Amino acid sequence: MQGHQVHYEVFSRRAPGGGWTLDQATENRAQAIANAQEMMKEGKVAGVRVTKETLDPETREFQSVTILNLGSTETVKKKKVVENQDPLCVSPQDLYTVHARERIGRLLEGWLERKGATPFELLHRADLVEELEASGTDLQHAIQKVAIPEAQARDMTVHELIRTFSSLVERAIDRLLKDFRKGGMPDIDKEGFARAAERVSKDPERAYLLGAGVAASIAPAKTWSEKISRLLDLADAAPVTGPPRGLALQVIEQPLAEILGSKTGLDYVIGKDLDLGGQLAAMTRLAACDAIDALMRIEPSVAKVMPPLSEAATRLSKWLAAEDFESVRAAIARRVVRELNGPRRLRPGDATGEIEVMRGLAMALTAAAGALLPLDDIQNAFIQRSRMLVTGDFVEVYLGRERSAREEAEALMWLVENVIGGANKRQAGRYLGAGIAALRFEKEFRNGPQTAAVKLQILAALQRSVGRSGLVAEDYGPIQAKIGDVGGMVEADARLVQTLARTPASPSQKLLLMLRLAVGEVAPLGPAADRAKHEAFKLVRQDDTRADLIEQPECMGKVRELLGVLGHAA
Repeated sequence: MQGHQVHYEVFSRRAPGGGWTLDQATENRAQAIANAQEMMKEGKVAGVRVTKETLDPETREFQSVTILNLGSTETVKKKKVVENQDPLCVSPQDLYTVHARERIGRLLEGWLERKGATPFELLHRADLVEELEASGTDLQHAIQKVAIPEAQARDMTVHELIRTFSSLVERAIDRLLKDFRKGGMPDIDKEGFARAAERVSKDPERAYLLGAGVAASIAPAKTWSEKISRLLDLADAAPVTGPPRGLALQVIEQPLAEILGSKTGLDYVIGKDLDLGGQLAAMTRLAACDAIDALMRIEPSVAKVMPPLSEAATRLSKWLAAEDFESVRAAIARRVVRELNGPRRLRPGDATGEIEVMRGLAMALTAAAGALLPLDDIQNAFIQRSRMLVTGDFVEVYLGRERSAREEAEALMWLVENVIGGANKRQAGRYLGAGIAALRFEKEFRNGPQTAAVKLQILAALQRSVGRSGLVAEDYGPIQAKIGDVGGMVEADARLVQTLARTPASPSQKLLLMLRLAVGEVAPLGPAADRAKHEAFKLVRQDDTRADLIEQPECMGKVRELLGVLGHAA
């Protein structure tokens, strides 16, 4: 080791289990140890450590050896959380909870769709259970699909969990078949829904018993729409007040929420021919009809994207407007958010329509926020959706190839205004800035057929829109400056300010026009506005201008107003 470079490092830890901090590096071993001992005596640290660092001349790496440990030097190891290894469901009754029904719906989605049934019906109809049991592979695959991830999460063998779940399923099937053979299930069609609800309302298994009656009543329905109509008929026939009414509506709510939360069930209610944007608009209107209808009366852009509701959907929306079917509204809301966060286009093949329907949906969902969805969930969903609108592929399709430079700028301005999220705004702003900075934009305005005055008005309106678009100053400032520069070129080419200054109009009229140019009302702020401002101040100092203004009090008031704006801007 002779000839190797050696030094000593002193590390300290401020709190037990915390990280180490290098406090000193020295070649004096005694000094390093003394300093470490002194730090512990002062009590400002929880632990200290001194290491000897030796440099290997061949590998140029340091070899570290600890020569002193004082205080809390060991890292506190977190105790491993022991997972609950009991299965999620241990009794047949556990399969009837909302979470269990959701999982059953996912595991048996294909089979239930072929049978036109919901998990609620499967758990309450003996004929469906017998068909599933007879199918063999569908039930077996469902048990395997749930057992494998559960086994990994709970550190159990797959075969052990398969046996557990198979036993649970067998007990649930035996229970349901035995109850039906006894003949004690309510016959709602004969007895009447209200009377059946009142009769079983005090039974410990009241939800199970009444659910069997509801499932049997809607079983003859051939379509999802017909099932919903039958469920709403039962809701109309529910007891008027008291616990029996609460029980009746709670039982009806379960299959209703499952139908409207499924991929195909809701399509039959709102219309299968709608694109995704139309479906989401219809869902939003269905779940919050009062708020959306009120918004449609005052906001044409929302009314434009809202499809009409079918008779069944209109009837359902009236029930959803009340407080009875909260989980049904939640099922619809979850699907809306899920689709907004998904990759599917709202208006396939229509990029402009994509932005319009997203704008309308954002306004509608915001109006219904609270009753339908938390506002944060809505904002996050539209931030995700906005990210799809600022990709290069979408912008290319959106702009097309036939637009003029002005039309492209206005289209990009519309895009900037309608996306949300800081990163999305900035990206849309980059597209807008690139379009306005392009030579094509400048040439079109300088050489276009319109008069200079019309061109300046167009540029002024575009410049104001950029400021209102929601971009931060660092992003919209350069864009506005470029618009102002183009406006200055247009004015300079036409010598508009000089021409207006030599017109035979009265001094007060010329002053008003110069001030409107100077404040950015009919010309963009920039060189053109600055030249108009200079000419306006020349006019203000002239005696004939003052005399003319004295004779026209109304004109004097307007001049004062514009001068105030100009002074404030300065």
